[in-house]
Amino acid sequence: MATFRVADASEYLAITGWGIDDVKLAKKAWVFVGQQCKKFSISPVNYEFEVHAMSAEKLPFILPAVFTIGPKITATGAEASDKRDLEAQLLLYAKLIAPLHRSRSHVHELVKGIIEGETRVLAADLTMEEIFKGTKTFKEKVFNRVQLELNQFGLVIYNANAKQLVDVPGHEYFSYLGQKTQQDAANQAKVDVAEARMKGEVGAKEREGLTRQNAAKVDAETKVLSVRQQGQGLKEEAKVKAEVQVFENAREADIAAAKAELAMKKAGFDKQAKVAEVEAAKVVAIREAELQMEVERKNAMRQTEKLKAEQLSKATVQYETQVVSTFKESNALFYSRQKAAEAALFEQMRSAEARKAQADAQLFEQKMAEDAKLYAKQKEAESLALLSRAKTEYAASMLQALGGNYYALRDYLMIDGGMYTEMASINAGAVNGMQPKISIWSNGGGADGAAANAGKEATGGSALQQVAGVYKMLPPLLSTVHEQTGMLPPAWMGALPKDGAAN
Repeated sequence: MATFRVADASEYLAITGWGIDDVKLAKKAWVFVGQQCKKFSISPVNYEFEVHAMSAEKLPFILPAVFTIGPKITATGAEASDKRDLEAQLLLYAKLIAPLHRSRSHVHELVKGIIEGETRVLAADLTMEEIFKGTKTFKEKVFNRVQLELNQFGLVIYNANAKQLVDVPGHEYFSYLGQKTQQDAANQAKVDVAEARMKGEVGAKEREGLTRQNAAKVDAETKVLSVRQQGQGLKEEAKVKAEVQVFENAREADIAAAKAELAMKKAGFDKQAKVAEVEAAKVVAIREAELQMEVERKNAMRQTEKLKAEQLSKATVQYETQVVSTFKESNALFYSRQKAAEAALFEQMRSAEARKAQADAQLFEQKMAEDAKLYAKQKEAESLALLSRAKTEYAASMLQALGGNYYALRDYLMIDGGMYTEMASINAGAVNGMQPKISIWSNGGGADGAAANAGKEATGGSALQQVAGVYKMLPPLLSTVHEQTGMLPPAWMGALPKDGAAN
């Protein structure tokens, strides 16, 4: 189920898998099922390069260098912020460089590419004389720029050594420079020897004549040499200008190509962004239509339940009213009332069925209308996106204007949408066509009742009179039960009068 892994002193464990969001680095850890653990070394590695570069005068040269490069590790006693930065650098190394350690040539080529690129960029801005005289400064700039590029891979330069600049085969600049120095020294020595011999051989008498001759000769040679050097300088200057112009033309062509490629990529990115916006707007519109249909379906169900409850309550009230009030009706009207009740019940059933069919038709019509709206919204995705954004901003502005009161906003939207008017229409349609049946029974509240009350007061009240009152309630109660259910009272209790008989 789990194994305990421990890394060496110069190693780290990189753990991924179940329960770990990214990559976990540790020196020791438990590795559970669903996780992978890889060891990677943090020991620095030496890389030897011969960097080929070119100066501002288009003179190529080779810079031999040895770099000791390794990952950044957490230093003991460092501050919390520094530790977090070093841990982030080590995590970068574990992700980007550590998996390539088995293919060391790949890492070698990566580091070499960074060093060559930075060296060439820096050397292109300096002349060969500036590079040769400021070798130390040049090396420090190269190392600093390389370190900036290595930071994105979590690497640091522990040590860097650069040798003296070397000529590229076929371009022996430094060799020629050394030969020139040697030749100048040899020529100077010959001139000194010639002057010493001349001073020893020429006498005092010939000194003045020789001095004039030598002066004339030196003047002539100086003029010839000056003219020759000027011509050579103009020739070299023209050559350098031509090469610079060629290089500038090449750079302008590269810049134009890069700008064209950048414009093409920008156009592609803009196209993808617009397509993503249209797709998102379509998804939002479809979801909004689905939610609207669900809300309307819930409202219809709520209205149906409300109508059912109202109908049930009204039927209950009607039943109780009929039980209490239909006591005094004559038995002769029993049959006609029964038929009228059946007719009313049949009419109510027909009315309910008609309302149900009407509601189904309205629901189907509403569904078809919503489908048509959905199709129109899908065809006009951009317009719907603007409309939905405007509705959202309108609702947000209304909610802000109402002080964040959601219920006030809901009531306003229901009034604005005509919801209350529709509910009133549904309620009016529900009670339309109802024909309640009301029967009034009297249990002696007239002259007989008054006489009975007078006799009760004279006798001080009797329990038998109360029982008599109960018996007076039985005929209308039994009659109502028979009208509603068709059930007859038992024979020992009594019999209801036949149809058409007097009460």
